[in-house]
Amino acid sequence: MSPKARLRPVDLARAAGISTQQVRNYLDAGVLPPAQRTETGYRCFHDRHLRALLTYRALVRGFGIHTAQAIMRAVHADELPKALELIDAGHAAAHEQRRSLDEIGAALEAVAEQDPAPKADMRIGDLAAHLGVRTSALRVWESEGLLAPERERGTGYRCYRASDVRDAQMIHMLRQGRYPLPQVRHVLDELRRTGSREALREAIAQRRAELTTRATAMLEAASHLHAYTTGAQPEPRDAP
Repeated sequence: MSPKARLRPVDLARAAGISTQQVRNYLDAGVLPPAQRTETGYRCFHDRHLRALLTYRALVRGFGIHTAQAIMRAVHADELPKALELIDAGHAAAHEQRRSLDEIGAALEAVAEQDPAPKADMRIGDLAAHLGVRTSALRVWESEGLLAPERERGTGYRCYRASDVRDAQMIHMLRQGRYPLPQVRHVLDELRRTGSREALREAIAQRRAELTTRATAMLEAASHLHAYTTGAQPEPRDAP
């Protein structure tokens, strides 16, 4: 396609699998480069707009909407170093998540192996301080059915036994690893029902797979961005 070949909004929309309104929204948001208008008021799109659109969509898959928008705006403002800083920050965050996941996995295995030993019961403020969370977090976990502390007779205060403390530790670690509450519930239910840590291992393996998928998407997005900023053609996916 000639760089000067005129494209309609519907052509861009079809190429990216989106609506023509989204194309207009992307243009207004600075995701696409400015488009000139004809004498009759129609916007003129060209191959550069299509390449920008496909680059942005790839960036969204790898870095998320907000970062992708910031990267494309920086490119169109001739601030390439700023765009590259955002790319670097995304890779650094992904690396930190992977490193943290390894640590959380090892810690969770250790917590799961513990036999809750008899110990003094803890109230909600004590447990929150022990974990380094707010008491509101413990109440949310309870409302979601993840914790079920007993209540003291007379006072009605929550009373967390040793097994509750262990479960709370696991919930806290899993949430730090960005596991959604339904998955946390599945891990706990499996551990309580069978004593098996298989669900825990599966959850960690799934999170690792998600990080690998995201890292692959980030790599593809960087390739698109390089091609867009240099005018080169992206390498085919099956190229050696």
